[in-house]
Order: sequence, then C-alpha cells, then structure tokens
Amino acid sequence: MSKNVVISAAADGIGWCIANTLLEKGYTVYASDINQKKIDELNKHPLINKRLFIENINASDPESVAQYFESLSNKVSSISALINNVGIAGPTGMMEDVSVDDWKNTIDTNLNSHFYFTKDAIPLLKRSGGSIVNLSSTAGIFGFPLRTPYAASKWAIIGVTKSLAMELGDFNIRVNAICPGSVSGDRIDRVIKAKSESLSVDEKELREDFESMVSLKTFVDKEDIANMVVFLLSEEAKRVSGQIMTVDGNTERMD
Repeated sequence: MSKNVVISAAADGIGWCIANTLLEKGYTVYASDINQKKIDELNKHPLINKRLFIENINASDPESVAQYFESLSNKVSSISALINNVGIAGPTGMMEDVSVDDWKNTIDTNLNSHFYFTKDAIPLLKRSGGSIVNLSSTAGIFGFPLRTPYAASKWAIIGVTKSLAMELGDFNIRVNAICPGSVSGDRIDRVIKAKSESLSVDEKELREDFESMVSLKTFVDKEDIANMVVFLLSEEAKRVSGQIMTVDGNTERMD
C-alpha cells in the first residue's frame, strides 16, 4: 500500500501537527491550506517537494478541489489516506442572532469541504484501499448552546462517517471520525473570548468552566489528535471502521 496521505487545512494548528507527525512516520504528505502566509513558511521545510507538498486550495470551492485532485492524480497512482481537517469555529450567539451568511459559511466550510475532498479522493483510495479520517468535535455528539452552526456541521460529519464506512467497506477503505475536545491553542482562546463577550463573563472564569466540563479537567494537545490519526492509519487499526473516536479527557457536559 502507498504511504501517500492527503490532508486539508494542514499549514497550521492541528492540521500541521498531524502532517508533521506523519512525515516523521515516513509518510509522503500532500497538504493544502488557504493561508498563503503559512504555506510560504512551510516552503522552507527541509522535506518540501520531497515528501511534503503543499498548495493553496479553497476547500469550500468544489472546482478548486477538483483541480487539485486532477493534478494529484497525475503525480500519484493512489493514496492511502485522506484526513479531512478543514473547519472554522463559526459565530457565537443565540440562533435568532446568527446571520444567514454566517450559517452558510460555517456549513460550507465545515461540512461541504469534507464532501468535496472525499468525493474526489475516493477514486485514488479505491486503487489501494486505505483510510479516511474526518475531524468532527465533541460538539458533534453533544448539544452546544450559542454555537449551533458549528454543532450542526460537526453532527453532520458523524453521519457522513457512519454512512461512508458502510459504502466503502467493500473496497477495503476504512472511515472513522475523531472528536477532539477543547484543544489548547489560539482557536480555543478565540472561542473563549467570543463567548465571554457574548455572555459578559470573565475569560479566566470561563476557561476554568471549560476545563471543569471534562473528567480529566484539562484541555487536550494537538499531539493527542495527531497520535490518534497515526493509530487509525496503522495496521493496528485495520479492523476499525465507522467509529467515533473521542480525544477529549471524557467530556461530561457542554453548556
């Protein structure tokens, strides 16, 4: 089986942590991102154009994604994995205050991008079998007040994952989802800031409340997510499909 992996939104944050971890494991990584500044930084990486290839792609644009995979199919005969990592936090607020544009943008980015990438990756995966890993969220298994657009998109990814696992099993393609909890970094900082402003609550108090929602009373790290991806792509997980893997310290509530 090839060790060619496609990862979306991979120039920074969780995506880059996954990509870098897979590079260390000997995979060849075909990454994409919309952030040109971060791409320019990665173009200085010692493995660029050897085992790391990265392009600027708007994951919410089906034509852009289709062109990316058309180009990729001229470079490789197959891929062994697709990691759907694209996602945004979306708006924070009561449903009646969410704009139509914010709703559509959240769904288009968090859900439709997964569809575009997966649709175009399947022919390359069918040639050798392999694995699809979708990044959902604990918001995809709990209700999440004030973050309804985000929760809706992440619940949808669970449905996509379960259905695709059934569709693609005959082709030896496994499909799983990872549901991270609150991941340390800039993104959760922005979420906490937005929620504190929406509720007029102190940020420190809100952060402590977020931590209290999980049994281990701590946020997870990007590396925790990357390590789960490594497992799901490995031979040790060759019988694991259609599963929702939470990496969250055991979320007890979301409010």
